Amino acid sequence: MRPRTLDELVGQSQLRAPGSPLRRLVEGDQPMSLLLWGPPGTGKTTIASILSQQTDRRFVEVSAVAAGVKEVRAAIDAARRELARGGSETVLFVDEVHRFTKAQQDALLPGVENRWVTLVAATTENPFFSVISPLLSRSLLLRLESLTDDDVRSVVAAALVDERGLAGEVGLDDAALDHLVRLAGGDARRSLTYLEAAAGAARDQGLDTIDLETAETAVDQAAVRYDRQGDQHYDVTSAFIKSVRGSDADAALHYLARMMEAGEDPRFIARRLVILASEDIGLADPTALTTAVAAAQAVQLIGMPEARLNLAQATIALAVAPKSNAVTTAIDAASADVRAGRIGGVPAHLRDAHYSGAKGLGHGRAYKYSHDEPYGIAEQQYAPDAVVDAAYYRPTALGAESAVKERWERIRRIVRGG
Repeated sequence: MRPRTLDELVGQSQLRAPGSPLRRLVEGDQPMSLLLWGPPGTGKTTIASILSQQTDRRFVEVSAVAAGVKEVRAAIDAARRELARGGSETVLFVDEVHRFTKAQQDALLPGVENRWVTLVAATTENPFFSVISPLLSRSLLLRLESLTDDDVRSVVAAALVDERGLAGEVGLDDAALDHLVRLAGGDARRSLTYLEAAAGAARDQGLDTIDLETAETAVDQAAVRYDRQGDQHYDVTSAFIKSVRGSDADAALHYLARMMEAGEDPRFIARRLVILASEDIGLADPTALTTAVAAAQAVQLIGMPEARLNLAQATIALAVAPKSNAVTTAIDAASADVRAGRIGGVPAHLRDAHYSGAKGLGHGRAYKYSHDEPYGIAEQQYAPDAVVDAAYYRPTALGAESAVKERWERIRRIVRGG
């Protein structure tokens, strides 16, 4: 089922658009080296094959797992000899290029520099860390994104009817299709592997349609009842947040696992934890927000499945942390006053006094510089008259916020002359 043309390639619309570097390379038959960076099953090997077939070039594949410097040099020398006798150009495809040592990557440079080969190197690792700079600078870097669920559905649908696939021998019901798509996790190759296994199981049972039970048996994994657009999404997410808020780390991990196993977007989970860190913990544990933000950044940097560890750590940390919603109630109360029109003018001594004529208006006059006062705190009015007595932030005595409560009460008395 490997696509034979760019138009058959599923997903990666940014690479297939008219005028894109990849399309110009394929259709213009230009010698140019590519570095393809993306998750497994997104089309890196396919692009190399299309580039070879559509431009009538020789296609030579070298695996970074098995090949050494000798094999790399031999492939480049063969390509150079082919060019010397007027033969076709060579596409040298190096899979898992990040596994090459610096010496092996150096061996590719003469072929790329002299354009004896069109190098297409594929990697699942960040090339800025795993590929040497000279090779990176001589190649066009193309970033491939994980396929969407709709992309994977179209791959499976095509394989069901295409003569290169199942050629209509068996059908696939909607529940089984949803299960296979979820398990594929954006990997087209994996979806086809699972479909082939499920089709074989259906044939063995004399079925003409793959149902959910057959699909579950074939891939040895039960379907998770979870619809990312329906009630299960909202119910499980709600239960997850309420479990963390309620300090039940075990329940929170259960719902986290359900979301991750169902293929929920890990960035969505991370965002919910970042919100919760301020909404339900706040200054009871000032490190909670740092932990949640770090987990969100780790999700972006590492991706799944490894980022599940970061999400689990953050979930446990936030679940066992002391809780306070004082931050939430404080900003809600302040916003309510603003919406109700209790605003008032900024006190004159706090207004900007840097522009010409400001002093004549009394701006900045009688302002007390905090650092010149005892304890670094000045007694003066900061809030507008309309809310001069407002008390928005009411810290609890829970966790680290107990110390904040004592300090805030002392500061408030000094500032307001209490």
